[in-house]
Amino acid sequence: MIHVDSALLNLTERMCRRFQTWTGRTNVWLAFQLTNLSIVVYFVWVAGLYWLSGDLALRVFVAFFCGGVFFMLTRTVFKISVEVAEAEAYRRVSKGLRNPRRIRDAQLRIAFLTLSILLSYPLWLAYVTLRLRFVPLIEALIILTTFVLYVLACDPLPPCAAKVREWLRWMTPARNANAPTPL
Repeated sequence: MIHVDSALLNLTERMCRRFQTWTGRTNVWLAFQLTNLSIVVYFVWVAGLYWLSGDLALRVFVAFFCGGVFFMLTRTVFKISVEVAEAEAYRRVSKGLRNPRRIRDAQLRIAFLTLSILLSYPLWLAYVTLRLRFVPLIEALIILTTFVLYVLACDPLPPCAAKVREWLRWMTPARNANAPTPL
């Protein structure tokens, strides 16, 4: 499984570097956005499932639980801005050091990879036979968390300009040059 993890990590790093050359955004920015997406999906899921239940006590519990989770997120995930995290990654890469998460988070990545593979069939079976609507969301959050763990373990390229912006800038004057001039 270590070889599969290493191969997936190298593939993810190539994809993140391609993403960075096209958009100018690093894997740190991408991981931050994917984490925000998973948090929003989680809160919408919890609120949607339990807020609509008519029980007032359950609604109060869900409100306090979501408030507590959000408070903990402000103390952990949202504590450092994307710019600070990117600057730290650039500083590490400029010194020639690899991302410490490559080794430190290997067991966690392997556990989530195994979980996403092994639970896919039972969760699909539960969705099809028991008609549980929240089951695909569970699998999606597991896969998204696995992907975020792989993205966080990648090293960014040095800062570069986005090819898409350059291409759009190059296309804009050409399109305007062909346009008829107003009278």
